[in-house]
Amino acid sequence: MIPAYFDLTNKVAVVTGGGRGIGLAIAQGLADCGATLIICGRNAEVLEQARSAIGGDAVTAIVDVADESTVVSLRDNVLEQFGRLDILVNNAGIDPHYGSLERTETAEWENILKTNLDGVFYCCKHLGELMIPAKGGSIINISSVAGKVGLKRQVPYCASKGGVEQLTRALALDWAEHGIRVNAIGYGFIKTELTSAMTGHPHIAPRLLARTPLGRFGDISEVAGAAVFLASPSASYVTGHTLMVDGGWAAA
Repeated sequence: MIPAYFDLTNKVAVVTGGGRGIGLAIAQGLADCGATLIICGRNAEVLEQARSAIGGDAVTAIVDVADESTVVSLRDNVLEQFGRLDILVNNAGIDPHYGSLERTETAEWENILKTNLDGVFYCCKHLGELMIPAKGGSIINISSVAGKVGLKRQVPYCASKGGVEQLTRALALDWAEHGIRVNAIGYGFIKTELTSAMTGHPHIAPRLLARTPLGRFGDISEVAGAAVFLASPSASYVTGHTLMVDGGWAAA
């Protein structure tokens, strides 16, 4: 039985970048608490595998958040199929580009900002507006420790995540009058398939662990738990906040 304070039964949720890793874990966590999921991404095969893993009433949608037209199409489909949207998790993003600023190509900068920041804007604008008539909803933007602290040789990524956090705070003020809560999750070094080369590296991993107060890498379930909390009635008085799931990295 789902505790009432985490019960998402009859809630409709969109998770972008929900086909694998942290996005899939968040989608699974929301589904486990009763939400109906629309899992979004760019790869149909990956999305179908995610849908099968989650089961229930989960559906998929091909969406590239950097392409505003696909976000508009998603909004229209959600409205037609479900008539509402209660939870939006903006998880889709591009991993850091490592390199000094003077060696960063303009195209690399634009690609990271287009997906990590513009994509959040498009989704909040077009999907979040579905929440306004209902006078309620929860938007969760996925940030990073890079939104709180500077990281060497990651200027575009840090800029994009810092923008996400400011967007989160400002939109929380704008949409509070509609009863829509807007928060973010800033995660640290989480063990996933994509980060395995780093978290398993004989030299890099020990340095990261030494910098992390809790002394370990995070698990995707810990990010999913934070998302469930922010989506749930338990967080009904929480808005404009970034919940750090980073083992204390940003506090050190």
